[in-house]
Amino acid sequence: MSGVAVREAGRLPYEVTSFVGRRQAATRVKRALSSSRLVTLTGFGGIGKSRLALHVAHDVRRAFSAGTFLVELANVRDPMLVPQAVAAALGIHDRSTRAPEAVLVDYLADKQVLLVLDNCEHLLGACSRLVAVLLAAAPRLRILATSREHLGIVAEQTWPVPPLSVPAGSDSSTSQQEGRPYQREALTLFEQRAAAALPGFTINEENEQIVARLCRRLDGIPLAIELAAVRVRVLSVGQILTRMENRFRLLTTGDRADDPRHQTLRAAVDWSYNLCNEHEKQLWARCSVFTDEFDLDAAENVCTGDGLTDDDVFAALAGLIDKSVLTRTEERTKTRYRMLETIRQYGHDRLTEAGAENALRCRHRDYYLHLAEQSDAESAGPHQAGWLARLRAERGNFWAALDYCFTTPGEASVGLRMVSALWFYWAAGDYLREGRMWLDRALALETEPTSQRARALWITGWIAHRQGDRDGALVLLNESRELARKLGDETEFTYATQFLGDREMWDNNLTRATQLLDEALARHRATGHWTGPALAIFSIRAQAAGLLGDLDRAMVLLHECRKICTELGERWRLSWAEWNMAITWWAAGDPTKAAASASRSLRNKRELNDLLGISDCVELLAWVAAAERNPERAAILFGALDKMWELIGTPLFGSETLLTWREQAKARAQEALTDTEYETARGQGTRMNREQTIFYALGEKPPPVEAAAASAPETEPVLTKREREVAALVTAGKTNKEIAADLVISQRTAEAHVENILSKLGFTSRAQVISWMTGQR
Repeated sequence: MSGVAVREAGRLPYEVTSFVGRRQAATRVKRALSSSRLVTLTGFGGIGKSRLALHVAHDVRRAFSAGTFLVELANVRDPMLVPQAVAAALGIHDRSTRAPEAVLVDYLADKQVLLVLDNCEHLLGACSRLVAVLLAAAPRLRILATSREHLGIVAEQTWPVPPLSVPAGSDSSTSQQEGRPYQREALTLFEQRAAAALPGFTINEENEQIVARLCRRLDGIPLAIELAAVRVRVLSVGQILTRMENRFRLLTTGDRADDPRHQTLRAAVDWSYNLCNEHEKQLWARCSVFTDEFDLDAAENVCTGDGLTDDDVFAALAGLIDKSVLTRTEERTKTRYRMLETIRQYGHDRLTEAGAENALRCRHRDYYLHLAEQSDAESAGPHQAGWLARLRAERGNFWAALDYCFTTPGEASVGLRMVSALWFYWAAGDYLREGRMWLDRALALETEPTSQRARALWITGWIAHRQGDRDGALVLLNESRELARKLGDETEFTYATQFLGDREMWDNNLTRATQLLDEALARHRATGHWTGPALAIFSIRAQAAGLLGDLDRAMVLLHECRKICTELGERWRLSWAEWNMAITWWAAGDPTKAAASASRSLRNKRELNDLLGISDCVELLAWVAAAERNPERAAILFGALDKMWELIGTPLFGSETLLTWREQAKARAQEALTDTEYETARGQGTRMNREQTIFYALGEKPPPVEAAAASAPETEPVLTKREREVAALVTAGKTNKEIAADLVISQRTAEAHVENILSKLGFTSRAQVISWMTGQR
C-alpha cells in the first residue's frame, strides 16, 4: 500500500516497495498494449489495478520517446477538469483561451506518448469523450486506463485484473511449489508486507499452511492481504485467520447478491476499522474529506473538535499509518499523508453515516480558504518559492474546496474569496487557464456588487489580458473600475486602473495607457503598500516608456522596483524587473548588460519553477549568443526553447517586437552555420531537459555530449548484490532449493529473490534471466 514515492506531477512514481507477482499478468497487459492503443484494466477497488498499470508503464517506458505520464483522477470530481488534469500531468502551461482539448490535441498530435489514466470510474463520460478525441488525433499515442468499469470506446481492449494466485489447499507446501513462484503470489505478498511490519517474519513449515488458508480466505485480493499482514505485529497468523473468519461469518448474513470478492474486501476493511480505537475510527472518517495528500497541520485544523484534540489527531495518525490505512510521503522537509481511494471511500461512507459530512467539508473549506488568504498576504515576502510549492501540492484539495463552494447553496461568496486569494498561484505558477475557469465560474454565481467582486473582476481581467483575450480583459477591467468607483474602494480602483493601462498599452494606445499607469503608480506610492500585483506597475510603466523611446525613464523605474523588492525579500516581481531590464539593455544595443540581467532573472525563475519566465530568459540569452558570434550556443538554446514554448503556447506574449528580435537572432545563427551544423546543435538542445537547459544557459554546466545521455531519463534496472548472486546461480541452472542451500537462506527467501529479479527486469522466465546475465558478461 505504501508503494510509491513523491515525484513531479505526471511523472511515474518510483516503486519503493517491491512489486510482487503478476509477472504473467504484466506480460499479458504489455502484449495487449502492443496491439491496442487503449487498454483498460478493470476490477473492483483493492484488486491492484493501479499498481499493475504503473508497473507495466515502467517496463515499457523506453518504447515511448516523448515519455510516459500518470494522470491521477481520484481527486478530480468535476468532469470539466479532466482535460486540465491531463494537461497538468503532461506539464502543459498553455496560456491561451483555446479549449483544453484542442491544446492537448495539438501537443500530442505527433508524439509517442503513453498516458496512464488512473481511477476513471467516477468520470466515465468525460474520460471516454477525451480519450476518443485524443486517440483519433494522435496516432502515436497509447493509453493505459484503470477503472471499475470499461470506458465503452470501440477501440478499447478491456483486461480484467485477476486476484493474486494462491496455492490450492492440497498444493501449498514449499516442496510442491519449487520453480513455480507465480502460483504463490499471495503468500509472497503477505510475507514481504508482514516482514516490513515485523522484521524477521518469514513463512516456514509451521505457519505456511495457515498463511495459505488466510490468503485463500482473502481471495488473493492484494489490499485485503496487506491489511491483514500488518497485524503480525500483535497477532499470530493463526489468530489473524480466526478473527477474519469471525468477520466473514458476520458479513455473509448480508446481501448474497454481492460479488463474493467484494464481500471479502469489505470484510478485510471492516476488520481493520473495528481494530482501530475510537479516535482512529473518527480520524479515518474525517480524513476522507481530503481528496489528495495532506499534512499534519491540515489534519489538526480540519479534524479536531467533537471529541478529538490535536494530541489525539497526532496519535491517531500514527496508529492509522501503523495499520496501513494511511501512507506517508516525504516532501522536502515535511511529511504528507494520503489514503488509497478504496480506503478513503470507506471512510467517507462512515462519515456520511455519522451525519458529519457537511460539517467536515465546511472545516475543509475554511482551512483551505485560510491557506489561500495566508498565501495572498505573504505573496510579496521572502517565502514565495515555498508558497508556490505548497499551493501546487494542495491543488487537489483546493479543487475540492472550490467545488464545494460552487455546488452548495449560499457558499459562492466564500468561493469568490478563495479563488481571488489564489491569484499568486494562478499568475506566478502559470496556471492562467485554470484560474480563469474558476474565476469565471465564481463571478457567474456571485453577482452582488461588493468590493470582493471588484477585486475578482480585475484579477480575471489581468489573467484574460495575459491569455491574449484583449476584448474580454477590457470588459472585465472597466466593470471592476466602475464598481470600485461606485463603492468608493480606492484599493480595487487602483488595481483596475493599473491593469486597464497595461491592456491599453498592448493596443498601442500609449497616451491613454501612460495616463492610467501614472495615476495608478501615484496611488501606490501614496499608500506604500507594495503587493505583488502593485509591484507589477513598475515593469508595465517601464515597458510603456520603452515603447515611447524613453529608455532612461524605463531603467529608473526598474531600479526602483528592484530596490523595493530587495527590501521586501520579494523575488517574483524582482525576476520580472530584471528581465525587463534585460530587454531594455537589448533595445539599447548592449547585449552584455542584457545577458547579465537575464541571468540574474533566470536564477530567481529557477527557484520559483516559473516555466514562462525561464523560457523568456533563455530566449534573451539565445539572442545574446547569436549577437556575440556564438551561433552553436544560440542554436542549442533555440532547440531547448522549441520544447519549452510547446508546453506554454505563444512565445514571448505574442509581442510583434519581441518576436521580430527572436527571428533576427535565429537568422543570424543560421547564417553562421551550415544547415547540418545548425540542425545538429538545435537537436542537441531539444534533448536537454529543463534543468540542463538552465545550467547551460547560465554557463554553469556544459551541454550533454551524447544524445543518448541527454535523452535517457532513467538508468537500466539495477539488481542488488544479493539479487546478482541469485541471478548467477539461476544462470548456473540451480533450483530455488539449491540456491537457498548455497546462500544459506530459506527457500522462500530464494523464491522471493527470483521473483524480484524477474519483476525488475520485466522477464517471465528463468531462461530470460540466463540470457540477460550472459549478455552482461
